[in-house]
Amino acid sequence: MMKKPWSKIVEFFDRYILFKNQTLMTKFSVFSSILVILPVLSVGFITYKYSSFELEEEFTQSSQKIIEQVELHVEYYLQDFEITSLKIINSPEMGSLLRLETISNEYDRTLAESALKVLKNSEYSRNDISNITVSLDNGIIIDSLRERNYYPAINMKDEYWYSSVPGNGLVMLVSRTLKLKDKELPVISLVRRLYNPHTLKPVGMLIIDINFKRIEEISKMVTFGKNGYFFILDSEGHYVYHPNYSKLGNKVEFKQLANLNSEKSDSVFIDNNGKELVSYSFSPNLGWSFFTAAPYKDLRGGIQQIRTAITWTIFVSLVFAYLVGYYSISKSIVRPIHRLRTFMKEVEIGHLKGRVKVDSSDEIGQLTAGFNKTVERLSNLLEEVYVSKLKEAEMSLNKTETELKMLQSQINPHFLYNSLETIRGMALEEGRENIANISSSLGKLLRYNLRNSLPTVSLREEIRFCEMYLQIQVFRFENRFEYIFNIPDDVIDFEVVKFSLQPIVENCFMHSIGENAKKINITITAQILSESSYVIRITDTGAGIKEEVLKELTEKLRKNSTSFGGQHIGIMNVHQRIRYLFGPEYGITINSTRGLETEVTIHLPIVDGKEVKKE
Repeated sequence: MMKKPWSKIVEFFDRYILFKNQTLMTKFSVFSSILVILPVLSVGFITYKYSSFELEEEFTQSSQKIIEQVELHVEYYLQDFEITSLKIINSPEMGSLLRLETISNEYDRTLAESALKVLKNSEYSRNDISNITVSLDNGIIIDSLRERNYYPAINMKDEYWYSSVPGNGLVMLVSRTLKLKDKELPVISLVRRLYNPHTLKPVGMLIIDINFKRIEEISKMVTFGKNGYFFILDSEGHYVYHPNYSKLGNKVEFKQLANLNSEKSDSVFIDNNGKELVSYSFSPNLGWSFFTAAPYKDLRGGIQQIRTAITWTIFVSLVFAYLVGYYSISKSIVRPIHRLRTFMKEVEIGHLKGRVKVDSSDEIGQLTAGFNKTVERLSNLLEEVYVSKLKEAEMSLNKTETELKMLQSQINPHFLYNSLETIRGMALEEGRENIANISSSLGKLLRYNLRNSLPTVSLREEIRFCEMYLQIQVFRFENRFEYIFNIPDDVIDFEVVKFSLQPIVENCFMHSIGENAKKINITITAQILSESSYVIRITDTGAGIKEEVLKELTEKLRKNSTSFGGQHIGIMNVHQRIRYLFGPEYGITINSTRGLETEVTIHLPIVDGKEVKKE
């Protein structure tokens, strides 16, 4: 008979991979080598990953500290220019110029020349100011570069940022490019609206153009490695500074950086012709994000040495395992193992009374002794499991009754009744009848709950005490709500779970009136559903339930959960008691439309109250 192809594959695997027909010594030598390879590889892999992680963490922490220092330094640096702008605005020459309505005579031109001197003096005081421009709405334009500026100042009114300058006197920082005769100079422009000192009406704009000399010095100090670099993005994701000036003003090209959470500091990886690790920090004062980037391969130089060490460790370990497998393992190990195997076969068929003789105290002897103890414990555990199962069955019989009593105990606050009676007496002595009425009504509600241990009452009685609760709420909310009971006579004497309407009506006030200024309507109706069941519906026209909350609450009701994280506990309590008394086909369902209404439906059986009370 021909063997099937797959059986030949299995036979080959058993013979040459698992060494099926080889001696135990051969198997031991081969498998011990494999067992050395796997741990060493695992240790090498974990060490490699851990080292990479530590390097990244060290780089990230160093980058964050440096960026925070740079952020603080740049903020102070730019604040100096804000002070410079205030000095220019508050100078007498500039104040006189800002009062002009139109250009009318030589006197006005003299004022413009005086203001130009103020701008020149401010520009000469710092080598990082490239230009200062004053552009007035009456047509006066003063530019400290004058004829060297090949970009007319009047054209700035058409740039994207001009209309966005704050109207409250605060400064705005934008990236621009100055066009000189023989080059273009990228700058950061500090822009501030100018106002007439007398009328306080806006009359123009002050623009101070700051070159990148100081920022380039900072960039050289904070870069990492040979290929690291530093850059800045504004709140819209445009480059404010980058070593490659051609990117200035452009939108950042990396999606990971464009979608960053601007309220925190962190690190991300980007693909910029190779993997780069980027650390960033957000400045709320400037609205800018500061970044340092370094190629990931520059951070991994030490990892190569670790990889080499791991390779040599694996090689030496394999040689050592081979020598131990052939020269250090004696044949005396094989016989005790055979004896132990024979006893294991006896245990497999259920013979747990026998024991294996222990001839030595070496590892094989310890293994044999341990196996003897295991068999003994197995025998004992089988007996313990049998007893445990009996106890578990007994405990499960009492579980339902215990949970029902636990739920009922949640709504039996006996001590509150005596306290409310005391409050009522004190209110009557003080002539506060409204407080006395509220305390009396609330006391009756508690007495209704404490009066007896019967799980159900008639719908008539439940409605009477629900209406008493609503009367209490009238004192609190006055004319913010109305309620209607629409209960047919053929339903009024049906049995209902005791104290089931009030917790649901209470939710109308907790989750509807508190969220709405409008007046809400609460309607309580009842209807026969079939020959064996009926429903009670509580509807309110309040704010409704949020979709995610409604979904979670519906799932809790479906799973018959015992809690809802402290919310809607009244609904969950009523739902639990209905199911425990009448079964899983009954209970509560909820429908809600956000902003319109919420409807809670209580599904109950038509039963004889005496039968329920007997349960």
